[in-house]
Amino acid sequence: LLTIHRTLGKLSGLTIGVCGDLKFGRTVHSLIDAMLRYPNNRYILISPEELRLPEYEIEKLKEAGAEFKETKDLEASIPELDYLRLKDIYVLTPEKLKNAKESLGILHPLPRVNEISVQVDQDKRAKYFYQTLCGKQMRMALILKLLGLDKD
Repeated sequence: LLTIHRTLGKLSGLTIGVCGDLKFGRTVHSLIDAMLRYPNNRYILISPEELRLPEYEIEKLKEAGAEFKETKDLEASIPELDYLRLKDIYVLTPEKLKNAKESLGILHPLPRVNEISVQVDQDKRAKYFYQTLCGKQMRMALILKLLGLDKD
C-alpha cells in the first residue's frame, strides 16, 4: 500500500490488476483485503481457471460492493489498469506494455523467476524495486516500535 500511495498519492478510485496464482497467492489476498478498506477501487483478476481467486475472497469483494471481473487475458486488461501485481504464470514484456497507461505501476513481491522480463526493469512504471524499499522501511519502523526505540 505504501508504494501505491507514494507513487499515485491515493489509495481509492484505482483499477488494480492481480495476475497469476490468485488461488494460493498470500500476497494477492492481503493486497485485496487491504485495498477493500478504500472506496471506489475496481479489481481485475487475471488467472487461468485452475488458479482463480478462492470463493471466500470473491465473497469479500461482493460483500464490500467492489466492482471486479475475472479474466485469463493479461494483454487485453493492461490498458485499464492503474496498478498491476504479478506473480507466476504470465510473463510481462515490454511488448505487452505498449497499450498500458503511462501512470501504471507494476508491483511484484520479488524475487522473480521469469514473470517479468528483465527489459521491463528499465520501464519507469516498474515499481517493484521501490516496493521492496518501502517494505524494508516499514519492517524497520515496526521493529523499532516493538522494541520501544521509536521517537513517537
